Formats: sequence, C-alpha cells, structure tokens
Amino acid sequence: MNPLQPLNPFAESPQVVTVALNPALDQTIEVAGITLGAVNRALRMQVDVGGKAVNVASCLSDFHIRTAVTGQIGRDNAALFEELFQRKKIANHCCYLDGLTRINSKLVDTVSGDTTDLNMPGPEFTSATAKDLLDQVLRRLDQLAGHVQWIVLSGSLPPGMPADTYATITRQVQAAGGAVVLDTSGAPLKAALAAGPKIVKPNRHELAELVGRPLDTLDALITTGRELLAATPAPDLVVVSLGEDGALFLNREQAVQALPIQMTVSSTVGAGDAMVAGLVAAQIEKLSLADTARLATAFAAAKLTRLGPHLPRPAEVRALAQQVSVSAIN
Repeated sequence: MNPLQPLNPFAESPQVVTVALNPALDQTIEVAGITLGAVNRALRMQVDVGGKAVNVASCLSDFHIRTAVTGQIGRDNAALFEELFQRKKIANHCCYLDGLTRINSKLVDTVSGDTTDLNMPGPEFTSATAKDLLDQVLRRLDQLAGHVQWIVLSGSLPPGMPADTYATITRQVQAAGGAVVLDTSGAPLKAALAAGPKIVKPNRHELAELVGRPLDTLDALITTGRELLAATPAPDLVVVSLGEDGALFLNREQAVQALPIQMTVSSTVGAGDAMVAGLVAAQIEKLSLADTARLATAFAAAKLTRLGPHLPRPAEVRALAQQVSVSAIN
C-alpha cells in the first residue's frame, strides 16, 4: 500500500482529519414497498462514497470547514472517492490497497420510509498488513499535527485490525495536543475510551452494549452518560443519539436533550455521521452546550433530506438550528 499525495490546496492546513479505516461505497436502491422472497422492481439507484468517516468529512466540507481524510481505500474503485475529495476540496491522505473498497447496499422503502442496510465487512488484514496501515496513518497524522484541531475516529474496523487501533491513535493524537472525537461501537469503543477521547457519540444501543445492561429509559441513559463523564480518563462531552427521540448532550456541568426537527426524509443513512460533523463544527465555533445540541441536531436533520453524505448550504443548516428545541435536564 502507498500513501496518496494530497490533491487540493487545503492539504497543508486542514482543521479536521477524519480517519477512514473501513470506508465504503454505498449503493442506495429505492423500492416502493419491499417484498422479501420476491422480485422487486427498483425505482432508482444511487452510488455514493461512504463509510462513517468519509460521511463526516463530506458534511464538514459542505459547512466550509477545511477537512482531510486518511485511512485506506481500494485502488480498483478509487475514482469515486477521488472525485468526491476533489469536488469538495477534501485533502486526500489515504493509503491505497490492492482490490476494491467494500460496497454496502441500502434498500430504501419509499412506502414505509424504512431503510435496510446490507453492510460488507471490508478487506481482511493480517497482523502485518494491519500494523503497516496503522503505522502509515499514524505517520500521516503526525505530519498534520501542527495544523489540525480535531481528529475524528468513526466507524467499524475491518477484519484483522486490532480492537485497540482507535485507542492507539487516540493516545498519539492527544499526546501531540490534538483532540479526538470517537464514534464507534463494541470492543473498539471500549478500548478507545480507556485512552480518553474528548468527545464520544454512541447511540443508545451502543451505550447499552458498552455497559452490559439495558438502557430503556431516559433516566438510565442520563445516568450512564454521567458515569462516562466521571470515569478516569473521562471525555469532556458525551452525546447519545436517540433516533426519533433526538439526542442527549452531557458535559460535567450540565445536560440537555435536543428534539429532532420534522423533516421530509429522503434517507436516514449517514444522519449520525452528520451529527458528528455538527459536533466538530460546534467545537470549532466554541458554542455553548445548548447551541452545540442545536447545531449538531440541525446537521442530522439537514442530512435526512438528501441521499448521500451531503448537506444544504451552511445558511440553511444554521436556520434549521434555530428551530431545534433544547431542554435542560436536572
């Protein structure tokens, strides 16, 4: 694998770097009423560059925040990634692997509004190739350290990558003065929390899996979020996305709940990634907790109106933020 040279003028001065260790091409197929076990005629299909970290970078770029991506992509279908990076002026610091980047399928039922995801696992790494990729990513992050304010670690790890990969990256980045936003699940989430990322954004199911108990009530979610803030090391901000119930935002001083805006939904895919992008944008703008909740929720709402990892103009996103209802939690 070889690092790819930066492709655009922002290469030397990104504000944010997202780490895409398991990116994907998302094939979204719209069907008017899916019938399992039968022939279904699709209405339309769209292929978007995806994977959680790439989605975050795309939304940040739409909000005019200088962004870079590192990680890996497959050489055989790299053209779509390159086109997105060039069009959105995202600095490309990825390593190229032989073969294809994984392809995920999203089945969108236009009648029910439901989305069914069929996600592939990604390329399989040996211990040697996993170490090689991690070493290259760490070198690239070290080269960017003087410019970057935030590093986003987002998404699953491909087969063969050690569960402590995000923990290793977090320790190096934050030792160099950077700040990490973490959005993952399972063993990688548990391992990385021990490295002390500044922001963590699990959803309610990922948080329940982390603590090993049901979190069926709002009080249980709030209590668990506060437990994370009391841990050592502890994040500065915990955000728990709740789907139709909005999201909880907790720091050491206060907690708020943001309720979602009613939007015409084109696709729910990537809404959580848009929220992560909104969290980063709010940190760059040094917003209060309540305004952070408004902006992050507006990012997610704006994404719902579009297929693919895209946002409307920043002014439209800020207008949506003014519509978000935020309430304090005791």
